[in-house]
Amino acid sequence: MSQIDRDKLLDIYTRTMKVNRTDEKFRELLMGGKVAVMYYCVRGQELVSAAAMAALEKDDYVVCTYRGQGEQTAKGIPMEKWWGECLGKATGTCKGKGGTMHITDPETGIMVTTGVVGSGLPIANGLAMASQNNGDGRVTLVSFGDGAANIGGFHEAMNMAQLYKLPVIFLCQNNRYGEHTAYADHTDSPNIASRAAGYGMPGVTVDGNDVHQIYPAVKEAVDRARRGEGPTLVEAMCYRMMGHFFGSDFSYMPPEHIAEMKAEDPLPKLRKVMLEHQFTEEELDAIVADIDAQINAAVEHALAAPLPDTDEIYKDVLEETA
Repeated sequence: MSQIDRDKLLDIYTRTMKVNRTDEKFRELLMGGKVAVMYYCVRGQELVSAAAMAALEKDDYVVCTYRGQGEQTAKGIPMEKWWGECLGKATGTCKGKGGTMHITDPETGIMVTTGVVGSGLPIANGLAMASQNNGDGRVTLVSFGDGAANIGGFHEAMNMAQLYKLPVIFLCQNNRYGEHTAYADHTDSPNIASRAAGYGMPGVTVDGNDVHQIYPAVKEAVDRARRGEGPTLVEAMCYRMMGHFFGSDFSYMPPEHIAEMKAEDPLPKLRKVMLEHQFTEEELDAIVADIDAQINAAVEHALAAPLPDTDEIYKDVLEETA
């Protein structure tokens, strides 16, 4: 078992609970009819996102998917800006024009949130190539699901990244479902990481519910990319504990699978690790209470914020002038 020092564990725990409490608050607002927007729940995948973001530096780039709340909040988008964007307000990261599926915040390295499955991988290569050419020392991490590993863009991006030794980390969050389709019904190989060998790059499968596996795996990939040794494919096994999107039916999940995912819930497992490292229950509860206070203030700020001006629709778009 790898050793993670207490400061880093505290960092990962804080990021994980920030992701979780944001998810809980979002579902509370939706259930209460306070907001009505599209939302893709991240329950069960909090630790993967938090540990991966803890392995990056502040200036590093991230490309994520519509289920990207974990990467966005754990990387550090200010809560008021994040909630403002989700609620379509002028105070949001994209002035309310992107919404939950297209959040971008270059100041914190969240460069793209894509709503198209698998489309983030080639975009990540572009960002990584820019860093390689500019010599800015940044690495790019792209997060995607197991279903995205079956589109052509996956192959093209993996091949190109290895060919040019791009500083990019491919993080596959294998939550065992591609939208509504179980892994075994869309893929016949035992895992995704073994495909890396076909491109000549390292690939590793780890338990995304175990902080002692997911953090070291991503950190090693980040360090390798920053040394100029090229890309790595990290496959984090995890569970999507709710439906594909908020409100969707997930009766297609067999009971034994639901029981399995509850037994592997990353939150109690992480809390157990924290207690084993002499953090007290009171300390951990205080962290969550502080996060809740910040989230509640950010939500109130977003609810009271103005909608974008109608002229805003003509701004921040490409204009052909020649």
